Amino acid sequence: VQLQASGGGLVQAGGSLRLSCAASRNIFSFYRVGWYRQAPGKERELVAIITSGGNIVYADFVKDRFTISRDIAKNTVHLQMNSLKAEDTAVYYCNALLNLNYWGQGTQVTVSS
Repeated sequence: VQLQASGGGLVQAGGSLRLSCAASRNIFSFYRVGWYRQAPGKERELVAIITSGGNIVYADFVKDRFTISRDIAKNTVHLQMNSLKAEDTAVYYCNALLNLNYWGQGTQVTVSS
């Protein structure tokens, strides 16, 4: 299984970014797919996940700002991030759970204040 993350970059506070995670297989085959992030000096934390059944879980700190969605035809999961804050700065990792926990390579998101 391969997960290819893209879409990170530098944005000013209040701006938006859209992350994409392209999977090498049908995303419905995973129990869940989603995003985690890791800021410097901090542990990796959940941002948002979506299960194969369509259930969605968001971290409290991104509710009403971030939206996770999936493009089934492209085996891709997106994370639309709006109203970005400086504290959202981190490396964002795509994650998928099947028999094992799979990780993408990470994409840097930097929000300048």
